[in-house]
Amino acid sequence: MLTTMCGRYATTTNPGRLAAELDAVDETGLDEPDAAVSYNVAPTTQVLTVVERHAHGEPDDDPRLRIRRMRWGLIPHWTKAAEPGVPAKGKPLFNARADKATTAPSFRDSAKHKRCLVPMDGWYEWLVEPSPTGKGKAVKRPFYMSHSDGSLLYMAGLWSVWRDRGLPDAEPLMSCTILTTDASGELADIHDRMPLPMPREHWDAWLDPDHPAPGELLQPPSPAEVATIVARPVSTLVNNVRNNGPELLVSDGTSDIAR
Repeated sequence: MLTTMCGRYATTTNPGRLAAELDAVDETGLDEPDAAVSYNVAPTTQVLTVVERHAHGEPDDDPRLRIRRMRWGLIPHWTKAAEPGVPAKGKPLFNARADKATTAPSFRDSAKHKRCLVPMDGWYEWLVEPSPTGKGKAVKRPFYMSHSDGSLLYMAGLWSVWRDRGLPDAEPLMSCTILTTDASGELADIHDRMPLPMPREHWDAWLDPDHPAPGELLQPPSPAEVATIVARPVSTLVNNVRNNGPELLVSDGTSDIAR
């Protein structure tokens, strides 16, 4: 049995540090440096993203990397307003299949010119196993996937801008989704899907706001590309989205993935 992915992740970087590391413009407007830190990021919350855009009103200028906060759960630009300034509720589009992103109605417009990166320390998946006694509810074991050296992961994403057409002066709502693909290597033992990592050498092509991304960037990563990503069991505290702290990453004492 498998659970929906990718619905939780951890990020301990702050936008100022991220902007400095990437030579990007910090557009988050956050005064507290650690306001974006979370060990239990969940859909509908505000998350950090990396985009590449031209300066406003300067389409001929070279685009620059920009750090922005967006709602995790993409709201297509054509979504109607439920009430003034509030988009109608729909499916929680926090994931998009990479192999369908360019054709699915909810994502195809964003796939053309609004692609982003979602930085994270790692993400969680739940391995669902039968009850040890053979009776009762199945057991859900959380695992944490991250780089073995602790470096940041940058996942491919799409983003959108929603505006209430009846309120032309209202602040636009930016939202994003994380692309998913077939899991590779040992990660497939936990879940058949995973976020799509975007290697740094492909950032220019992926983030280019003026051209569609090459189709090969939407393909699943090879085992070699995810060889440095390791999975380990962590505390069941992560099961409750209200829990949020480094204790979520503590191992539960087990080491083997049931096969």
